[in-house]
Amino acid sequence: MTLLQGWRWPGRRRTRVLLALLGLAAALLLLLDQLFPLPAAAWPESPARRPLQAMVVLAEDGTPLRHWPGADGAMRHRVRLEQVSPLYLQALLQYEDRAFWWHPGVNPAALLRAAWQWVRAGQVVSGGSTLTMQVARLLDPDCADRQRNMHSCATRTAGAKARQLLRALQLEWHLSKQDILTLYLNEAPMGGMVEGVEMAAQAYLGKSARELSHAEAALLVALPQSPSLRRPDRHAQRAQAARDKVLQRLLEQGVWSAQEVQDARLEKVFAPPLRARVLAPLLAERLRQRALQAGAAVVPSLLDAGLQQRLEQVLLDRLNTLPESVSIAALIVDNRDGAVRAYAGSADFADMKRAAHVDMVRGLRSPGSTLKPFLYAMALDQGLLHSESLLVDAPQNFGGYAPGNFQADFSGPVSMSEALQRSLNVPAVDVLERLGPERFAAQLRSAGLRLQLPANAAPNLSLILGGGSTRLEELVGAYTALARGGVALVPRLQASDALRPTRLMSEGAAFIVREILENGGRPGAPFRESGARVAWKTGTSFGFRDAWALGVTDRYTLGVWMGRPDGTPNPGHFGANSAAPLLRDLADLLGPQQLAPRRQPASVQVAPICWPLGRLASSTPPEQCLQQRSAWLLDGAAPPTLPERGSTQGLEVSVMVDAAARQRLSADCAAPGARTLVAVRWPTLLQPWIEPSARHWAERLPWRAGCRGEGMAGPSARLRLVGLESGSVLRPTPGQAHVRLPVQVLGAQGAVAWLLDGQLLDWQDKGQPGHGRLLLQPKHNGEQQLTALDEQGHYARLRFTVQGLPP
Repeated sequence: MTLLQGWRWPGRRRTRVLLALLGLAAALLLLLDQLFPLPAAAWPESPARRPLQAMVVLAEDGTPLRHWPGADGAMRHRVRLEQVSPLYLQALLQYEDRAFWWHPGVNPAALLRAAWQWVRAGQVVSGGSTLTMQVARLLDPDCADRQRNMHSCATRTAGAKARQLLRALQLEWHLSKQDILTLYLNEAPMGGMVEGVEMAAQAYLGKSARELSHAEAALLVALPQSPSLRRPDRHAQRAQAARDKVLQRLLEQGVWSAQEVQDARLEKVFAPPLRARVLAPLLAERLRQRALQAGAAVVPSLLDAGLQQRLEQVLLDRLNTLPESVSIAALIVDNRDGAVRAYAGSADFADMKRAAHVDMVRGLRSPGSTLKPFLYAMALDQGLLHSESLLVDAPQNFGGYAPGNFQADFSGPVSMSEALQRSLNVPAVDVLERLGPERFAAQLRSAGLRLQLPANAAPNLSLILGGGSTRLEELVGAYTALARGGVALVPRLQASDALRPTRLMSEGAAFIVREILENGGRPGAPFRESGARVAWKTGTSFGFRDAWALGVTDRYTLGVWMGRPDGTPNPGHFGANSAAPLLRDLADLLGPQQLAPRRQPASVQVAPICWPLGRLASSTPPEQCLQQRSAWLLDGAAPPTLPERGSTQGLEVSVMVDAAARQRLSADCAAPGARTLVAVRWPTLLQPWIEPSARHWAERLPWRAGCRGEGMAGPSARLRLVGLESGSVLRPTPGQAHVRLPVQVLGAQGAVAWLLDGQLLDWQDKGQPGHGRLLLQPKHNGEQQLTALDEQGHYARLRFTVQGLPP
């Protein structure tokens, strides 16, 4: 018994000693753990990690638009394990640490193998580091340099290696394997300022780490071993060789098949410079400013990355046709929810000659004629007009404001549809005066389109021709009303932006205006249910400073601005010849749009109306219907032609004729059997454009001898042109290449407008030097017509022929 006890006690003492030593070691480890805790950055979701997070703005599908480095200068985008391709995780663990899931942070077998190879070769042949040890190295303060290589830190000394081993054990003690692997995914150096697999995938491959191919996964596994020397954007051949080494190892291990490896080797390694990885840079900067206030690192947007790329390419292609200082801005908005799907504040972000850093989507500029659709929609809703209302396109003076058309010519009688489609200025100013500039501006403002005026200025008639300033973003938002039954949306950059619908016009008015812009306003024209169906409007600001084009399809609303950001004129470039072709190209990018067929609202009807009264043909006597047209009506209303400004006489007039209705009479020469009938006349300012055959039959009757020969619109014969006879033939004086002939009008009251073939030559206010005189200088050969028109609608007109001018 005593002998047996003698044998037992030494064993027990050894056990106790062993347990004591283990306890002492554990206590020492606990003490070291307390004295040297894990860096705060090692803990998942640690606040200490957030300031180091790089900022990235993403498209709706997660495609990066633009990155900014974190507070430490590194470019990183944190991800979770489930957000990374399984191919990458498989290649990483098989190549770097096959025993990762079972070792305690240190792999003794790998360390012994590395030590034996070092003894035999006299140098390091292979490392024995586990992924946990590599994470420990990344967290080491001595390796804080963000341009470090994985093996370039001071970790080859015995002390540094011991510290790394202890830190690896500490990591395994406190963190799960998944947490450690996530740390590696987010901290591994990938070249330059790039860190982490997600940032490397975005920067070098232009995709998310969850979408990697076999070849791409192998490439990103190889980079951290020597990231500076294997950067694919600078050293593509070295990167490819390192990738192929990883592929070969995985093939030898039987992880990937020979076919998978063979296909992967066929992929060439290529990456553009990191700076080239930028989409929608000005939008990204805008969202970055938002995110800085909220402290967000990953900033989502509603942008369509594919559409954005195509948009930017189209703008770059168009720059070749423009002067070097001219820029372009474009915006595409989804009509369903106001989401901004493509955004270009400038055409080439790298071209400083074009002030590319200025975001012209938000720049305040004169909108030119782009507000006219809203004006006519409001006039429809107010019952002032229908689509074929007779408007006057002739020289007029609105309290000292005498607008002209873009081409400086006038067309006389036009319908509302024609005035809008041709963007005529005088009819628009006339309608705005009747609607009220203050009311017009207030209704636009309520829908998000804010017109900026000079300090202390009130809304005035110039608004409709670009007398205020607004933004492309706000214009596009207002134009969405044409596709949304009259309800406008404020463009939304992010899903968190509030949906703010505002009624700008009625559903019927939106339908009619859109039909005019898209289809010429012709009732009965067939609908084209395809993506090519676009309602569009152009605009040009004074002095060719801004060229605009706005377009509406069933699904999208598009806007284009073109000009110089500093406001310098750009002669020769205007909405129709510069911005409109670009808008059509952008519309082609949108492709087919599978939406429900468009339906005519119940509030809209089609009916024949009569000129010049503008009433329904069904309620107009046939002899007063001088011209019949088919019109879109809103709520069945057919408002009559707008009253003439400054006139108390309507368009219905009494005419006295003899018993046989063959001659016209006046009160001073009435004859037995004379009778009075109601005839219609054209507005006074339109008289020069109305041919005799288009007038009321009573106006065409000859006057009985001895009667006053006053026309229904007043005595047009009161004006007389002198200096040129009707039917004259003009030729240059021998030795001269031009014709110059002074002419004069007599009997004019107030201002005088001179027109040659409908084109305004001069507008002369009463009392102006040279009032009533014109130096006629024809520019081409052939028959031409000269007209002098005064404020009262009196006119004198003659025809002449020019011969002998040089071609």
